Amino acid sequence: MIEALTSFFALSLGTVAALLPIINPFSTAPLFLALTEGFTKEQREQQARMGVIYMFAILAIFLLFGTLIMTFFGISLPGVRIAGGILVGRVAFGMLYPKDRVQTPDEEQEVRMKKDISFFPLAMPSLSGPGSIAVVISMATLAETWYEYVAILVGLLLITLIVRVTLRMSGRITRVLGVNGMHALTKIMGFLIFCIAIQFIVNGLTDPDLLETVREGLGL
Repeated sequence: MIEALTSFFALSLGTVAALLPIINPFSTAPLFLALTEGFTKEQREQQARMGVIYMFAILAIFLLFGTLIMTFFGISLPGVRIAGGILVGRVAFGMLYPKDRVQTPDEEQEVRMKKDISFFPLAMPSLSGPGSIAVVISMATLAETWYEYVAILVGLLLITLIVRVTLRMSGRITRVLGVNGMHALTKIMGFLIFCIAIQFIVNGLTDPDLLETVREGLGL
């Protein structure tokens, strides 16, 4: 019983550790403040609440049905891990070596006029983008029993709580860290994400199913 509980909480915390650097709610805080400029306190709270609900729903759907999608398209588990690692690595590289993206006047006007930003761009792609979706699908490949899926869902709930608290304190966090502090935090998160990406690729390349497929293809 104790061993099962230890495994349950280890998988939940592993989910948090894998997703937190990628979702990186601390870097989303200034974006959230910019997107909700001119909103009342109540409107900002409502947008943050709906944003994290959408984020949890998106990640939970890919956790529960990601394997079915893979089966339907004939995608192997090692392939998902390798592809997820490459995708997550690209996200990490962008955080380590950011390039300023200049918005067109039309894009800036659309963002400023948009009254509901909870789903787009807050939940998708800021909080539950391709990187976090790839991680969730990779985590799903590790789950073999129903309680392991529950453990990952608990991890998603913990991430949701962390993001909710961070967005609620976004103004205070941005003031305390400042521009340089936010940049330094982004670099640290980017390095951690890159390490996770490499581990995904290593796990995919050393998967027994992939090695067996390669042997069959080479006639060994």
